[in-house]
Amino acid sequence: MDVHGTVAEGFEPVRDAFVRNFTVLGDRGAAVAVYRDGRKVVDLWGGSRDIDGIEPWRRGTAQVVRSATKGVAAAVPLLLHQRGELDLDAPVGEYWPEFKAHGKERVLVRHVLNHRAGLPVLDRPLGSGDALDPLRGPQAVAAQTPVWEPGTDHGYHALTYGWLLDELVRRVTGGRGAGRWIADEIARPLDLDLWVGLPPAEEAAGRTGRVGPLAEPEPSGNGPRLRPRRNVTEAYEDPESLTRRAFAAITPFPDQNDPAYRAAALPATNGIATADGLARFYAALIGEVDGVTRRVRLFDPATMERARAEESAGPDRVLVVNTRFGLGYMLHGGASPFLSPGSFGHPGRGGALGFADPEAGVALGYVTNGFRKTVTADPRAQALVRAVRTSLDAGDDAD
Repeated sequence: MDVHGTVAEGFEPVRDAFVRNFTVLGDRGAAVAVYRDGRKVVDLWGGSRDIDGIEPWRRGTAQVVRSATKGVAAAVPLLLHQRGELDLDAPVGEYWPEFKAHGKERVLVRHVLNHRAGLPVLDRPLGSGDALDPLRGPQAVAAQTPVWEPGTDHGYHALTYGWLLDELVRRVTGGRGAGRWIADEIARPLDLDLWVGLPPAEEAAGRTGRVGPLAEPEPSGNGPRLRPRRNVTEAYEDPESLTRRAFAAITPFPDQNDPAYRAAALPATNGIATADGLARFYAALIGEVDGVTRRVRLFDPATMERARAEESAGPDRVLVVNTRFGLGYMLHGGASPFLSPGSFGHPGRGGALGFADPEAGVALGYVTNGFRKTVTADPRAQALVRAVRTSLDAGDDAD
């Protein structure tokens, strides 16, 4: 297996794990990047960017990262709060009056981020076309009645999270959605290959190797056969369960390789990034990156602590496993083990992962085109996390 790129001295275990992801765990095309104290120490890529296995994955190949988008999008309301433009403890209806209907008067801004709003489902799911319309999704969640008393419990808002966050941001900023805000305030100043709403120029480049198509793994591939717990399997199979209904809020789901899907801004699901773009974003949340954050500082210390302070924990009413959330970010433990208890980030269904660990000064981004039916702890991403931990532990022993 040909793997390209570089690793800094001491991070060789990450290269070994990345190779093993292809040879043992059945990865198809992927990349991983790791920053330590604002400096890139791992930059690896390999496999193929296309479904047929002909075109090689190149430096700079980008990929849809699904729910890893949520961690990027969460930075927008937190930064608006940091700037004094958004109150996390205010009712959403103060900014979005139409939202207050049907018992949602007590939904707070923080409930949107910590998955306690009680709005993971739509009684009337949106079709593929309507889901891409920036007006239809917010209108649908504004018309929805909560399925539990807001603030009293938590459950993963798999798709509705994006419409809730995007419309809230639009109301606060006078019409600038989360995708545009990320492009203007985060991606461009930090020189990130990361988009929520792919620009036309990048879509055109995708046809010649910039953005790789998303591929299903072959049934006979080398990847392990995951065996979810029985109650999880039953929840996904039951059409009346919150689990099934949450992931069916868009039915049928759009083709994720469709240019129209990539061009839309869906802050819950359709971010596109390189591994470096995702890792560099998280590195910028916790410190300076190559000196760039001297111009654009992202989270100040108080905001970083808000992001990773536990807001929700325990049995998740949608995912049917134990989850932990801060404000917009999954936390270490439960369904998403990261590097250490202080880590925060977000996985993407099928494998993608981005997270930061402030105590270790580490940020990681992993993207792949090999879809797996994992929502949280994908074995390929977890192998890379373990390898980073091994590298750090070895460095501490050497010191």
